[in-house]
Amino acid sequence: MSRTMNDHKPSVTFSTGLRRAPYGSASDRTMPPSVPTPIYRHAAPSGPWPWMDFDTDSDITLNRDNPPASSGATGQSWHGYPQTLFGNWKPDQVKRSKMLSNCSELDTCSVHWLDVLTDGNFTVLDQEGQDQTTKITPESINEFWELLQTPRPANIRVRALFVDNLSMSVLQMLGTKYNIEPFFFSSSLNWIPSHYQEEVRRGKGDHITITLPFMRAMQNPVTQPPTPTEETPGSVRSVLSQHVFTDENEIIDTQAPLALSSGNILLLDLLAIHMVRSEDSSTIISYHPSSSFRRPSPKKLHSLIYRAGQSVYWQKIFSQSKDPTFLFLAILWYALYAWDQAFESLYTHIVWLESQVLLTDNIDQTRKLHIIQAYLLHYHSLLQDFKKSVEFLHNTPNPAMDSNSLSLDEREESMKLMAKECANLLSEIGRLENRRLMLSSRLKNVTELAFAIVNINDSKRMKALTEATVRDSGAMKQISYLTMIFLPASFTAAVFGMNVDEISGTKGQETLAHYVAVALALTCATSWLMVAFHSRSPFVAEDSTLVQRAGWPVFYILKQFNGRWRQKSLPRFQNIV
Repeated sequence: MSRTMNDHKPSVTFSTGLRRAPYGSASDRTMPPSVPTPIYRHAAPSGPWPWMDFDTDSDITLNRDNPPASSGATGQSWHGYPQTLFGNWKPDQVKRSKMLSNCSELDTCSVHWLDVLTDGNFTVLDQEGQDQTTKITPESINEFWELLQTPRPANIRVRALFVDNLSMSVLQMLGTKYNIEPFFFSSSLNWIPSHYQEEVRRGKGDHITITLPFMRAMQNPVTQPPTPTEETPGSVRSVLSQHVFTDENEIIDTQAPLALSSGNILLLDLLAIHMVRSEDSSTIISYHPSSSFRRPSPKKLHSLIYRAGQSVYWQKIFSQSKDPTFLFLAILWYALYAWDQAFESLYTHIVWLESQVLLTDNIDQTRKLHIIQAYLLHYHSLLQDFKKSVEFLHNTPNPAMDSNSLSLDEREESMKLMAKECANLLSEIGRLENRRLMLSSRLKNVTELAFAIVNINDSKRMKALTEATVRDSGAMKQISYLTMIFLPASFTAAVFGMNVDEISGTKGQETLAHYVAVALALTCATSWLMVAFHSRSPFVAEDSTLVQRAGWPVFYILKQFNGRWRQKSLPRFQNIV
């Protein structure tokens, strides 16, 4: 059982009752839900109308009878947060932001503590060697409030609190104790990217906040095997994996997880960090999505940051500089590692899609390619937010470093070190953006390849169809010519009915000579018309005039005569010469 930081505080137990299966359990095989679409206008306190609806909030007045309480209020003053400290946050605005309603009062809230000492060492244990993890239940709320009021040891440079499954009471206590702008909690609970500075006191400190969504890769809960045993044909994974990409009516929702062919998914995660920088001891509060979003536990980040403190490189940084902001910067590296792993999984998926396009000519493959392209466009905006957050941290120096307790050389050395480390992180973000561009270009290339393969196959089929049509049309044309040639004779036979003297033996009827004469005349006339009005013919040139077409038999005979005369005359002329 976890213990509190002070020995005189009683231990906190878990509440009982039916709860949803935690992430990673064998009974939870549904896809994580989509995250809310960010509402950027409510991201920072610079916006003068937090979570207001101009259509309904037409008459807004401040309550002058209840002025905001001071940040040093004690007792149960935390119950009125945020209205007691920030009077412009009215109940309807708090309700609209879902700051408190998204928190649970029935589940256990855990706070993992990490301290950076003045000598640069990291510790997750209290003075008695116990794990600094506090579990808060509805029965132990007051104990946690008293724990927050306990003075810190003088050798703590910065204390980090990693909050798991944030409850409404813990939110109000943290907000009251550290005088936190409600925008931090509203942006965090609504997944709104933000970064801002407030409460600047030169030589004393300030408050800085960064809310940063980022991408991470994790195993698909739908297709993961229930046990480490060998997969069988009828297992859950083998059955469900056949339906990962079969939803033809799926919409492109970039806020939802992206299923990959490797059995992983890419989903949004969140870094929400509020830092109170002060001259004596600073505080970092790290909010993490609730268990309903099924993201990795804050305990994981807590352990990773502790291990970062064991790094020789970072140990030198914390030893050389007294600026607590370097701990903030170290936490941002967690997002970069997650981005890098996500792009590795996405690269494998794109390679698999390329092989599918090369092996098949199914046009449905392009739909999957367009879905990936939409996600890559969304990743561009997320990487831009990441870059802006690091630049904000670099361009917002710690006012407490201007204290008289630090020499000018120490301040300059710390600023140079901060500029160097921010440049290193920005360089890595640039590398991620270049990799995103490479994946996007490669995806565009395979998309064009898919269309090219389909077009080539369509062209082959159209060519075969055209050749068959040409053959059929040639045969039909020959039949038409034969029909037209014999049409006059058939017509004449029909007119005369072959009722001639030579056949019927009856005097007074038409003779066979008359029939032959009329049939030959009509046949010649038909042939003359066909050649005269035909666009292409060996008897008439394409650029011939109307007169040449009308008298084509004469011109054709003259042409043939002239050609033969030249053939005979030219050798004679050459012999003479």
